[in-house]
Amino acid sequence: MPDPAVPIDSIVALLQTLVRTPSRAGIDAPAPIVRRMQDWLDARGLAFRRLRGADGEILGLYAEVAGSRPDGPWTVLDATLDTAGFGDAATWTGASATDPRIADGWLHGRGSADSKGGAALFAHLLQDFGRERDRFAGRLGVLFDLDEHSGRFGGARAFFDQPHDGAPPPRPDGVLIGYPGMERLVTGGRGFLRARLGVHGIAAHSGATRQRGLNAITRAAALVQALEAAPLPGTDPAFGLAPRLTLTGIEAGDGGYSQVPDRCELRVDLRLTPDFADAQARDWMRHTVDGLDAAWAGGAATTIEWTAGWPAYRVPDSNPMVAALREASRAELGHALPTGVAGPSNIGNYLHGLGVPALCGFGLRGENIHAADERIALDSIGPVYRIYRDALRRLQRAAPAA
Repeated sequence: MPDPAVPIDSIVALLQTLVRTPSRAGIDAPAPIVRRMQDWLDARGLAFRRLRGADGEILGLYAEVAGSRPDGPWTVLDATLDTAGFGDAATWTGASATDPRIADGWLHGRGSADSKGGAALFAHLLQDFGRERDRFAGRLGVLFDLDEHSGRFGGARAFFDQPHDGAPPPRPDGVLIGYPGMERLVTGGRGFLRARLGVHGIAAHSGATRQRGLNAITRAAALVQALEAAPLPGTDPAFGLAPRLTLTGIEAGDGGYSQVPDRCELRVDLRLTPDFADAQARDWMRHTVDGLDAAWAGGAATTIEWTAGWPAYRVPDSNPMVAALREASRAELGHALPTGVAGPSNIGNYLHGLGVPALCGFGLRGENIHAADERIALDSIGPVYRIYRDALRRLQRAAPAA
């Protein structure tokens, strides 16, 4: 039976408006999607501010309501309004990727799951708490990022890296990120570190019989085998995932056929865990590369150009946000949701580096994320909304007056 306290029809209407507005990262201008959300907030008397980059480009929106007492925590809900690309239009079942059609209990469209559904749900939670300011303490904010799928997290950086009204950059007590998925609470993620390996050879004519040179591609292929064979630490029981190495690119030669290539570049992605952090990963890579170089005489040593990433992190289950969500899920579902970590890195890793605890996954049940026919299950709106509302009430419960 529908819960009249959950504004499902209004959440669906806002989500459909957002899905109809294309907001692909790096492709669509952000102004239209910004106007849709601004109009919704304005119509409900919810104040907001625009978050801009150094060049003045709008990168996000932030809205907040304050409770009756200042002694509670400051919690921020975060969801992205930009999306992945549409892909091949012919693979979508509906009229287009921006057609928010409802069929068989699902609402379709790009961004419906990741994460316009979370944005619509969080906007309504903010409205609800704005109506009951005397019942909660502290502050509740909602951050709408417009630059997440680019990998730059521009909206979040514009909020967390910049001072506001003369105050230092904000550091809330916790952030809840509305990525899709309601089967568990994602309390952390693997980190990452990336490298470009310059493998050197000795150029020669490919048809020569005496001076054969040293083929950098052949040498690089041996290095690939060595990297993939070198042991990495296993799964850390306290963390839940193992580190991982992936070769993500290779480039060599000048496009011709008559020259033995004297340089080959490999691109490597390393996924980090607390037991295999940045320093250990660099040492492991250098040791593996040096071992391969020693087996190949004649060529220059392989160079390593590092691209710094983010550390792995996990918010402990004792954190108030985790405890509140688990208690709320037990009340709603009859059991407390398990906790776990995500394989990919995400904005939670960035926030961890700032000292801000962030849970990076609990939201609507979705399918086909970043693929054709992305969609959310309409029957997940009520439970997810109630769990968040209950958890926030537990977190922001107003202290009794003295």
